[in-house]
Amino acid sequence: MFRHIGDARTYSHNIRIASLLSFVAGIVNVVGFLSVQRLTTNVTGHFAFFIDDVFKLNFWHGLIFLLYIVFFLLGSFISGFLVESIFRWNKAYVYIIPAILESALLFFVAFLGKLIHTAPDTLAFLLLFTMGLQNSLVTNISKATVRTTHLTGLFTDLGIELSQLFFYHEPEQKKKLLSSIRLRFTIIAFFFIGGTGAGLLYSSLKLKVLIVAGAVLLIGATFDYWKYGIIKAKRKYSRKT
Repeated sequence: MFRHIGDARTYSHNIRIASLLSFVAGIVNVVGFLSVQRLTTNVTGHFAFFIDDVFKLNFWHGLIFLLYIVFFLLGSFISGFLVESIFRWNKAYVYIIPAILESALLFFVAFLGKLIHTAPDTLAFLLLFTMGLQNSLVTNISKATVRTTHLTGLFTDLGIELSQLFFYHEPEQKKKLLSSIRLRFTIIAFFFIGGTGAGLLYSSLKLKVLIVAGAVLLIGATFDYWKYGIIKAKRKYSRKT
């Protein structure tokens, strides 16, 4: 699902990557809020708070909300930059390296986040950077078909598509519409599963819940390469025998 690019990508690849990354985002969303009471998977609310502080002349406090937005943007920029750079070096690793970077950051926060827990904004910066990285990555890999870090747009698209079921009756149109609806439901469901699981585990594991997110992402990012390596080894063995 990370290895296939362009015309080689299928609906199945997008479903799998949507499940994986929305699960990770659900975990980060809940862990971020429970640990530092900050939204760490999107910046919509932070923009509103920033504007509110500016009008109240609380410029220093407003700067923090602006930095939340900047770190999400920076994560998105770094992800896009890596994708474009790696594409020119080796297409086979174009998406896996940003995914491994995201996994490494989640492990970093899980194991060392306690050291910076007294600085909640720093922790929020790291998680927002990570989610910016992920949102840009999945947007690139799916050609904007999949978004996983926040649900507002998803519920909007889902509402529109559900209403279209009453009007689109051609078999091809309906098939395409149902596929898109299934994708939206998959993202929402796995976001909730990840978030619910994180909420249940947080009281005992705290930030270490992010180990689950990092591990799931790392396994998912490397699975295609393990699988492809096994297939190549079998083919090589078959030729010899």
